[in-house]
Amino acid sequence: MLQQHTINDWQMTRRHTFKNHLRPFQKLGYLLCGVMLLLGSTATGCFAQKAKEQDSAFSFVKPAIGSAQSRWFFFTPAAVPQGMAKLAASTNGHYGNASGWEAVGYDPRDKTIEGFVLFHEWQLGGAMLTATNGDLLTRVGDSADQVKKGFRSHFDPKTQRAEPGYYKVLLKDYNIKAELTATKHVGFLRFSFPQKAPKNDAHNRPGNRILLLMGQKWGESGEVQAASVHMTDATHFEGYVRTSPKYVEIFDPGGAVQMYIYGSLSKAPQSVGSFNRTRVNQADNRFQASDSGQGAGLYFNYPDDQYAEGPVEVKVGLSYTSIANAKNNLAAEAGSLDFNQARDQAFSIWRTALGKIKVSGGTQALKEKFYTGLYHALLGRGVVSDVNGDYPLAYNQQGGGSGHILPQKGIKNNLPFQMLNTDAIWGGYWNLTQLWSLVYPSYLTDFVYTQLEMYKNRGWFSDGLVNSQYASGVGTNFVGLVLASAYQMGFFKDADEKTKETVYAAVRKNVLGTKDKAGQRPVGAGKSDLAAFVKRGYVPYIDQQGSTEEGSNFSASHTLEYCFGAYAAAQLAERMGKTADQQLFNHYAKGWHHIFDSSLGLIRPKDTAGHFIDHYDPYEPWRGFQEGNGMQYSFFVPWDPAGLVEAVGKDSFNTRLQSIFTTAVDQGFGGGKQVDAFSGVKAAYNQGNQPDMQMSWLFNFSAQPWRTQYWTRKIVEDFYGTQLVHGYGYGQDEDQGQLGSWLVMTSLGLFDVKGLTDKRPIIELGSPAFTRAEIQLGNGKKLLIEAQNNGEQNPYVQSVTFNGKAIDQCWLYRDQLLEGGTLHFVMGSTANKNWGITHLPK
Repeated sequence: MLQQHTINDWQMTRRHTFKNHLRPFQKLGYLLCGVMLLLGSTATGCFAQKAKEQDSAFSFVKPAIGSAQSRWFFFTPAAVPQGMAKLAASTNGHYGNASGWEAVGYDPRDKTIEGFVLFHEWQLGGAMLTATNGDLLTRVGDSADQVKKGFRSHFDPKTQRAEPGYYKVLLKDYNIKAELTATKHVGFLRFSFPQKAPKNDAHNRPGNRILLLMGQKWGESGEVQAASVHMTDATHFEGYVRTSPKYVEIFDPGGAVQMYIYGSLSKAPQSVGSFNRTRVNQADNRFQASDSGQGAGLYFNYPDDQYAEGPVEVKVGLSYTSIANAKNNLAAEAGSLDFNQARDQAFSIWRTALGKIKVSGGTQALKEKFYTGLYHALLGRGVVSDVNGDYPLAYNQQGGGSGHILPQKGIKNNLPFQMLNTDAIWGGYWNLTQLWSLVYPSYLTDFVYTQLEMYKNRGWFSDGLVNSQYASGVGTNFVGLVLASAYQMGFFKDADEKTKETVYAAVRKNVLGTKDKAGQRPVGAGKSDLAAFVKRGYVPYIDQQGSTEEGSNFSASHTLEYCFGAYAAAQLAERMGKTADQQLFNHYAKGWHHIFDSSLGLIRPKDTAGHFIDHYDPYEPWRGFQEGNGMQYSFFVPWDPAGLVEAVGKDSFNTRLQSIFTTAVDQGFGGGKQVDAFSGVKAAYNQGNQPDMQMSWLFNFSAQPWRTQYWTRKIVEDFYGTQLVHGYGYGQDEDQGQLGSWLVMTSLGLFDVKGLTDKRPIIELGSPAFTRAEIQLGNGKKLLIEAQNNGEQNPYVQSVTFNGKAIDQCWLYRDQLLEGGTLHFVMGSTANKNWGITHLPK
């Protein structure tokens, strides 16, 4: 178990409320803080005192919720939002993983820690530091049972502390305290060595040292192709590693990723040595040690009585472009910072980001779920560009090299956006983009301009993106839909006409493009079966693994996804006055009718002859459906929910959907308590993966909004937990903040089934989980959501007003909501079946 702040029962309950009679002392405290700052203090005490002023969102975040069976990038507490530097303890990360995405890295059920890795990103992992004493060991060690064969150490869970921006643990085998924090491009580590023990004492372990391991695969990084490390002087070192992630191997053959570091030590070691997989070189005090190849690393020797000299702090600048840029990132962000200052700065950044949404009411557990979900949505996709705007080009594109973001005057740091690495945005239109666009618009700006840069450099969007390399998460591609949505929300309103036309051309190509002047659509751009869709209006089922120009074994789900993308493109074409394209896209958006079996009222794959497949079991996963089954995907018509309701029949639709949720309760709205990312693929409903995230909101379109109100609240209550294993379901696929941001939006009572793709996007209304939520909108205005008479037993909406005006429909236009003001709900214990059924969303 991971201890958090109080080191007790996974709780972070440092909520503080200041009463009026304390304010005079508060002001005195601020005065003292100002004096301390003038005197050059790190002002840690001041930071803590100011934090007490707030009912802090920060205090409810529990980074380890759901960390058992989690992805490589999930548990990285020592990081800031969108950080390149994401530091964390690793318990099983050095094994890598065969398929490139499985649970690996930190598992709180493990008993030993390998070390502390600096890069944690989608398909990326590299550079580890740790501290040891006793015999010099340069291998990690294979497992807890074989710990003596390597330098990994047992740890006591009671010594751990994890919160946004900081991590601490005691390495039990060495009695060394390790602490981690970060800025955006710089990792900070602090090692406190033990007091020297008498020679005859069992705790006597001479030979304190810090280890740097560069030439090792970590997490999703893949095998090491090349690595080197070099000591440049008594307190500085540098290095790099090149790896070949599994998804890059599959989707961008010949590609690779490179990671660079430049680090500094707060205290010069007595001597420095080097090693790699096959040798260990003697340490000396010339400070010129270097090595290369797999297993390459350095060891920094400190005196046995280093305790008396105080902790050793290590600052490491990171970059994906060059050692020079890693050095520049270090100087720009952390040149004058010590560990405490960096930690306090990280805390402040997180408090500001999380504090943009302030909720009250609700239980302690609900707040922990909410703010931990928000935390993961903001931690998410990490920056790959350096502080000077350089970013990595694809390694197999002219040997790699760097691109550059052109500066723009009048904005912060002169850079209009940051380049990102990103897992697939598959399903992200139902969670991340809705949250980003509402409260954190710079996140969506970074994402869409990253993809535009990718389009300019390589000619296509990339579903998943690793250092400008294709790494398609699911083999389809929803990037065009996200850019079309962003256009409708005004994210390109200030762009020049050339940029707007580039957006349109890129979206069009993503929806219908099967080739260009350079040749066939690359496999990394996804949609390898798009030619079949363009030809037939649907993708035929073929009984073989993968997708071709003839069809796919995931044919039905791909058809639905391509229809959704076509709808978004049609809406964009209408806005831009491209009537012929609008008609063409609308034609393809209707393709779902080809695979709708009216005799069953279900989506059913068709073969190449145009016949529905035989022996169809709607609960069978993978046969025609990716990461799901026919029952789940029969509700995946989000661009035309009214049409789906009509096709099934409203009464049948409501009866079936209600039955699904009634049954899903027994399985916790997923795969039960099975700890596996795909445990819910056979269920009728699976909150643990993306294809079902709109289902509970469909009652708003079928004239039964009270069922949306009930089931969305119930999912938040049952599916999401606050435990190591029961966090996002039981080890489910959180995908860089997707499940967390769905929880955030749903708990606010706001959602859009269409993923904000309409020409004038709407927001559907659900059941707010809190009595009050104050939201700092991205445009600078404030939205206050109030839920009168709210509580666990009162999930039903009785009435709604917006800025004093009665709202009888269960939706608003998004631009109305962005004007700010007060959205006031009156809640009750019984459903008001007359509210929200007029003027249904379409």
